[in-house]
Amino acid sequence: MIELFEYPKSAYYGRTVPKSKIYEKASPSAAVKESFIRKVEKITWAYKLAPETINLNGSEAVPEIEIFHIHLKVQDYKTDFLSCIDKAIPLPIIFELFFGEKFKLVAAHKRVNEADSRKRVLSGYFETEWLPVNADRQPLPLLFNLEELYEKLISGLVAIESAPEESLESRIIRHELIQAKQKEIAKLEAKLHQQKQFNRKVALNAEIRLLKHVITELTRPEQ
Repeated sequence: MIELFEYPKSAYYGRTVPKSKIYEKASPSAAVKESFIRKVEKITWAYKLAPETINLNGSEAVPEIEIFHIHLKVQDYKTDFLSCIDKAIPLPIIFELFFGEKFKLVAAHKRVNEADSRKRVLSGYFETEWLPVNADRQPLPLLFNLEELYEKLISGLVAIESAPEESLESRIIRHELIQAKQKEIAKLEAKLHQQKQFNRKVALNAEIRLLKHVITELTRPEQ
């Protein structure tokens, strides 16, 4: 079950972020701008988890953690506008998306680019199911620094179980491999549905079974 955390009042920021400011920083395509217009009602920079607000040391990788509240006009969405915000603001961000009386957590793991420390690299996005807005929250865990806190927040969103001693980076890579294989299966199943030749159907089914076996192995953490 996902852990929901209550952020301390000392970390409250509460600034509305105009979409135009995101556009200035990230230079989104016309399609992404359209996504903002059609799907995003309001963007609020809700909390800044920083050394001066929660008394945890930061680092080059995680100097702060930002909590953004996104109020949606529609429940269905793609993550293109979230990627745009992540590009505009290089700090680690946890998004809370709100629609009606529901909300969900969404985030990509953001790390320093090894080739250029001024840039950041994003993983794919992880998310929870839709949850009631009045769901119980607990205080932030007692940790030593912001890097540990960020890892805790992201780790809670990754849907697969961690193997013993497995790093978050390794777990994320495993998760992304599973997603890639699932996309391959979807493509093969679409081909299978259209295929008329018996021999080709047999071959496609064999490919699908193999990919499903690979997913099972990737999902099961090594003991």
